Amino acid sequence: MQLGGPFAEIIFSQVLEEKKTNPDFFNQVYEVVKLIPPGRVTSYGAIAKFLSSAKSSRMVGWAMNASHGNPEIPAHRVVNRNGLLTGKHFFVGMSMQERLEREGILVKDDQIQDFQKHFWDPSEQIGLQ
Repeated sequence: MQLGGPFAEIIFSQVLEEKKTNPDFFNQVYEVVKLIPPGRVTSYGAIAKFLSSAKSSRMVGWAMNASHGNPEIPAHRVVNRNGLLTGKHFFVGMSMQERLEREGILVKDDQIQDFQKHFWDPSEQIGLQ
């Protein structure tokens, strides 16, 4: 499913503007996301907190939306703090749910089941690998 209309144009322009003004933050987000193991997920907020920018969850989401052309970034492993697939509309081809289910994560009604079991907290995990 692709987004269209004025909403998509507004979001896209915000993402492009943020990427221009803060490219290092986007790259830092991408480096963290690359470390999420298959079968695990994290949240926008957990990434923002790890990057010492706890109030920047929305910017993490924008970074994820801007990354969909890069197959090296497993954006499907980043969800909201409740385990909801809030970024699902930005996936083309295989859906976010399909990608997660291929990794053994059960999704029902756009929500990860046993979210805490699958949650990967970068603040706790990076440095322990």
